[in-house]
Amino acid sequence: MVAGSNPAAPTNSHARIGPAPASCPKPSPAALGAYPSGVRIDVRRAAHRADEELSLQLFNAVWPQHAVTMAEVDSHKRAALAHADFVAVLAGDPAGSAFVAILPQRPSVGSALVTVLADQRRRGVGSALYRDLSRWCTAHDVETIEAPVEADDEESLGFARRRDFVEVERYSKRVLDLGDEVPPPIAPPSGIEIVSWAERPAAARGIYAVAVEAYADVPGGADEVMEPFEDWLAHDMQGSGDRPDATFVALAGDEVVGYAKFSLTDAQPAVAFHDMTGVKRAWRGRGIAAALKRAQIGWAKANGYERLETGNEERNEPIRRLNESLGYREGPGRVLMRGPRAS
Repeated sequence: MVAGSNPAAPTNSHARIGPAPASCPKPSPAALGAYPSGVRIDVRRAAHRADEELSLQLFNAVWPQHAVTMAEVDSHKRAALAHADFVAVLAGDPAGSAFVAILPQRPSVGSALVTVLADQRRRGVGSALYRDLSRWCTAHDVETIEAPVEADDEESLGFARRRDFVEVERYSKRVLDLGDEVPPPIAPPSGIEIVSWAERPAAARGIYAVAVEAYADVPGGADEVMEPFEDWLAHDMQGSGDRPDATFVALAGDEVVGYAKFSLTDAQPAVAFHDMTGVKRAWRGRGIAAALKRAQIGWAKANGYERLETGNEERNEPIRRLNESLGYREGPGRVLMRGPRAS
């Protein structure tokens, strides 16, 4: 939830963050707080583009392994029912940020990210941000907050648990280095053709039919709301990190029976992130998902990517076995924590 101590974060991350822009409004008196450290903390809700960019800059400094661009943030905001950015400042220096959104898939939950620079921890910044995003959730009739935490970040896990957050999902990281990788043949099962979505743009509704089944079967996804086709298409398939040529479709004749897509970001141009691999229930167990994954490996290698990454929920045994069979190695994962608003 508060990830400033992640070992992958730059040790001098505070030095990389510029001062708060002079054009940004001063926080209201209600947003000011004094905490046990005796330090006065200013929290303001982002009201200008400069604040939004500062919030992202803080996030990328604290979570470099999850860095994204403003274009990806804008796509995420467009997909949300409501959202808010917050920036925390100590003695005129940015110290942390928070982002919270209500997503169509989980309209009763506030999906949050809270980040605090490593050298500003234990001074009440995380608590102040949690308090303010909780107030926002209250104003939007949302009682529950979810936030990801790095699985090896004991400090952040402790922060969340002390506020009655509990683990609801756990994702192990899988990484495939492509440096010396010889892409395997796609080798789809008999009767199956693997093509890119760019080659078959009319396959969108068929992909959606696969997604309706596949999303519900991902551990933790049973209670999520499936968006109508047009909204799903705009939010899940046409964001800034989505590319039709990097999305692969499995066809049995004219029927779409599976698909796999990447999520790409200019913030990490050497890495392609697996987003979703899904196969219709009636077609599972035939090697279709494996063929789709092999098509992705070949595409990524041919397009100059150095590494593939994915996160598998630990209860999703079939996809974990598939990734292991393709040579993906395990890395530090993430935990999704769920808890109450601050009182």
